Amino acid sequence: MKHLIHTLEGRLAPLPVAVAVELPSGELVGRTPTEVVLRFRSLAPLAALAAGHIGTLGAAVVEGQVELEGHVRDIMRAASALLQSDPVRGTSSWWSQIMARTRSMALHTVARDAEQIEFHYDLSDDFYALWLDPRRVYSCAYYRRPDMTLAQAQEAKLDHICRKLQLRAGERFLDIGAGWGGLLLWAAEHYGVQAHGITLSRNQHAYVSQLIAARGLQDRVRIELRDYRELRPDTPFDKIASVGMFEHVGQAQMPAYADTVRRLLRPGGLALIHGITAGGVDNVEVGAGMGEFISRYIFPGGELLHVSRVLHVLSQSGLEMVDTENLRPHYARTLWAWSDALEEQLPRAQRILEQQTDGERGARALRAYRLYLAGCAMGFERGWIALHQMLVTHPDGQMGSGALIGAQSEYPFNREYMYTEGIACPTSSNPVPPQI
Repeated sequence: MKHLIHTLEGRLAPLPVAVAVELPSGELVGRTPTEVVLRFRSLAPLAALAAGHIGTLGAAVVEGQVELEGHVRDIMRAASALLQSDPVRGTSSWWSQIMARTRSMALHTVARDAEQIEFHYDLSDDFYALWLDPRRVYSCAYYRRPDMTLAQAQEAKLDHICRKLQLRAGERFLDIGAGWGGLLLWAAEHYGVQAHGITLSRNQHAYVSQLIAARGLQDRVRIELRDYRELRPDTPFDKIASVGMFEHVGQAQMPAYADTVRRLLRPGGLALIHGITAGGVDNVEVGAGMGEFISRYIFPGGELLHVSRVLHVLSQSGLEMVDTENLRPHYARTLWAWSDALEEQLPRAQRILEQQTDGERGARALRAYRLYLAGCAMGFERGWIALHQMLVTHPDGQMGSGALIGAQSEYPFNREYMYTEGIACPTSSNPVPPQI
């Protein structure tokens, strides 16, 4: 026991915040006065603490073996300092690549993907509403101006996507993975498109369906409960967005995903692919147990690829990348906004989850989400993960004329149009969908 206490003292002393560990015996080890306290109910998780395996330590917190006391931002500062190696610099051997691909193929059938989406997105609409913006946009916001609120930054993101796609009235627009309908409704109401969304979440499908009816948009907006692989429209779409969705596709299915986007997009049209990407080129997942934690408690089946690999697959399918933007710092700020909002609503969040799920599952989910939101905010800050928007075209083979000879698409090969202020930029007068 003396050796254990000595090891703990050595690990805790250099941390940037004052951390103390309470052993199962009640003995307190570490710095005082404390900013963060870890109360261990058993000795087993201490090995993860000593090794800097923070994902495993987080799992022990979710399972109730360790209790945390302190502000989540201080907890994350301590967690990052506990790491003993760079979590995105792991080697990726040919064998690990084969095993990862084999696992990915097994994880991403149509049936398995539906189950995995249900696990996450159908947890509780009321729970998500506590910490998301009023439009329930569950993806990276875009802080066009530093003083924006989360709600304003989410509207700016929706508009940023619509600008990049050059949406025009009457165009047929597809949103793959439409979530709670934020982009679908924004595109229809501000740009006059015929909007079609698909989702695998039954809760989201029901919510958006009611929202469409409440806004009187049945003639212009449609939402389907459908897998992207099963969508067979009579004619291709003019524009496509896929926001926060390809992370669920899996590396084994990425070629089929890219081929599907190309099939669904008319020649000359534009598609905006927005998603989380890996911070390292070769790592299969974020190290130190963090990848396993997210797969187990938050996103079963989720897989991240480096942006270079995503672009490689998109190019192989015949899509041309015309613009790529890294919004990594924007996602760090978004996640901290979500984390802060959840921390302010913890008692209410606990009541909702315990009432709408099995009591113990609700308690575990709340512990997991507290660590997940703050941990991902830290991950984006430190570059362990990133967020990219990739604008691609389906070349039509037409050489064009004048300044855009050879364009083969509607993309003007000039970014100026994306960043010019316009009437759809977020203001307090923009309508917010009613809560259903």
